[in-house]
Amino acid sequence: MAISAKLLGDDEYIVVSTRTHWKALIFPVFLLLVLAAGGGFLAAVIPEGSLQTPARIAIGVVALLVLIVFGAKPFLNWFFSTYTLTNRRLITRHGILTRTGRDIPLMRINDVSYEHGIIDRLLGCGTLQIESAGERGQVVLPDVPHVEHMHLQMSDLLFGGPEGKPGDGILDDEAPPEHQRRREPRPASDEPDSETLFSSDDNDRR
Repeated sequence: MAISAKLLGDDEYIVVSTRTHWKALIFPVFLLLVLAAGGGFLAAVIPEGSLQTPARIAIGVVALLVLIVFGAKPFLNWFFSTYTLTNRRLITRHGILTRTGRDIPLMRINDVSYEHGIIDRLLGCGTLQIESAGERGQVVLPDVPHVEHMHLQMSDLLFGGPEGKPGDGILDDEAPPEHQRRREPRPASDEPDSETLFSSDDNDRR
């Protein structure tokens, strides 16, 4: 599912990698159940005789063809459609025989937002909308699983976030927060400190 490590650049790592949401498989699974139930019923009601076996074979062949034509394509589209977010770019891949892909450098993304209706909220997916500086402008990624998590990771990479490890949506070269920075020792000064001054004054008085 994840993109090959050979296609990643130097110091580039994968933050999120996923296929499109499994809701694309609802229709193929439903079609499979309908064909299995309908084909089984038709095969059972065929009267006995010399045509019973050829008729059952014909029913099975027709059901298989319908499943391949209307069910296999949505499944393959789901299987070969991937979204990959790295610390440098957003990578999309689609297509079965003819593969299409697009790489969007994060530095060219101006804004990222998401939306999901009631059904998408129940299923845990949504549509990610990306505004990029370029000829195409807006890029829409439909059926993104856990779209809120993907949106958060992209926002952390684009606009900064709490310090984290690779894979948490944080760039390695980000500076740590102020309270986590190590305090450097103060350089030695030629001026005496307050304790030395007080001790010298007491000696003079004595």
